[in-house]
Parts: sequence; structure tokens; C-alpha cells
Amino acid sequence: MKLSAKTEEPLQIVSVIDDRIDAAVALEFKETMRQLTENAPATVILDLSSVTFIDSSGLGAIVATMKYLAPDRTLVLAGLTGPVDRVFRLTRMDSVFTLYPTLEAAVHDQELL
Repeated sequence: MKLSAKTEEPLQIVSVIDDRIDAAVALEFKETMRQLTENAPATVILDLSSVTFIDSSGLGAIVATMKYLAPDRTLVLAGLTGPVDRVFRLTRMDSVFTLYPTLEAAVHDQELL
């Protein structure tokens, strides 16, 4: 599982480099996210623009990351591709997470807060 992170106060941006978040990588994803966000600022943006497939294990790993960050930090999601966006909407996770069509939109909106 490849992730990259950069901090641009007051945000941390974590980008998923792989095209899948599934059962094969869910545990590694959760652990890597914990390590990368251990000292993160108040808002973490997860850039999913490279991800074309997510299963229930991947969705669970993202939810676990949100719970790990709460209550002091917020996880927002950006750049959901069509198939990934459909999974979030079908499971009603779009009502749990703040979703942005692009990373740029997420960064812009968060800077305004």
C-alpha cells in the first residue's frame, strides 16, 4: 500500500498512490494512515483520485481512520472516482464523510474555514 503525505498548515494531505483499497491491503492501509497522521493538524484530506476500486474492507479501513482521528481531528475525502463514489453513496457513507470532487476543491474549502 503506497501513500504519500504532506502537511500544508492547517491541513495534512494524504494521497493514495495505489488503485485499490481492498481486503488485501486494508490492515496495511489503516496502520500506515495511523503512522502518517499521528501528529497531523486538525484536518486530514485523503486524496482518493488514484483509487478505482474499494471493497467493504477498504471502506472499513477509511472509517477506522476517521475514528482514530476523532474527536480532535477531521478526515475529509477528495477526488473520488466514479466507482468509489458509488460505493460511498450506496453505503450512505456520503452522509458520514465530507466528500469533494477534487483535491483542489477540498484544499480551497478547508482554507476558507
